Amino acid sequence: MFDDSRLEHVDLGDVTLRVRHGGSGPPVVLLHGHPRTHTTWHRVAPRLARRHVVVTPDLRGYGGSTLPPDAPGHAQSSKRAMAGDVVRLMGRLGHERFAVAGHDRGSLVAFRTAMDHPEAVTHLIVMDGLPVIEHLERTDAVFARAWWHWWFMGQTDKPAERVINADPDAWYRTPGPAEIGAENHADLWRALRNPAVVHGMCEDYRAGLGIDREHDAADRAAGRRVACPALLLESAHDDLDIHGDPAAIWAPWVAGPFAHRIVDSGHHQAEQAPEEVADRIGDFLAAHPRSAPSPGGAARNVEPGSPPPGRRLP
Repeated sequence: MFDDSRLEHVDLGDVTLRVRHGGSGPPVVLLHGHPRTHTTWHRVAPRLARRHVVVTPDLRGYGGSTLPPDAPGHAQSSKRAMAGDVVRLMGRLGHERFAVAGHDRGSLVAFRTAMDHPEAVTHLIVMDGLPVIEHLERTDAVFARAWWHWWFMGQTDKPAERVINADPDAWYRTPGPAEIGAENHADLWRALRNPAVVHGMCEDYRAGLGIDREHDAADRAAGRRVACPALLLESAHDDLDIHGDPAAIWAPWVAGPFAHRIVDSGHHQAEQAPEEVADRIGDFLAAHPRSAPSPGGAARNVEPGSPPPGRRLP
């Protein structure tokens, strides 16, 4: 499924991440979205690995990665915690500075990694995602109807896990093995039938409705923005534009060079348009060579509740 790559389980202390990595060149980490695992990148990673070290982990709580016990405010599933995983993982693999790309929920983790760890992130690529606060502040009847699973999975009084685990095959509808690859399909369904993974995914959404929004709000109030070059990849046949122009919504969050490109696919870009996705990411990375590290040296982990070291602008 992945050419010349290594599959490992890396112990980071509070979590163990399942990760696949290979290739040579400047490193880039690819972060999947809900409800996928790292294998969603199986058609993209080998193409990028011709010029890059490519690292594809399962996010904490997803796939074969673990999740710590539930914490107040669902902090264990915050994007800040997941971003810390990314930086620690890349450090363990010998990469202090790297590009990060994320799709769907993974785009939220990629964004938070760039915001909290500007010394580490050289490039940011977001695919079909916006900062959580931008979605929540624009919520209306149209958004609630189209993205209703946000509210369903975010419930705690009547946990969604009971409904999903009762019949995961009815809840999750995915393309077949011929469309997304037999091994990717099998890996995805092993995860979807695992109650621990279903809980991890629900906790991701619960964090999104609360603590993740708080972190975004604090960044905006402090004038912090993404310092590195950023690329938005928007699916042509999805609804990221439900709030209007996604690039216009992203622009105030980015201080460095910013590009917006449309990918001819539905929501799951890496599975439906892998060549175009790999080309878009590769061209973007080549167009913006890695700059010198920001003042402050190596990447720093940011503890939940502490002010992140993101770049401040007037």
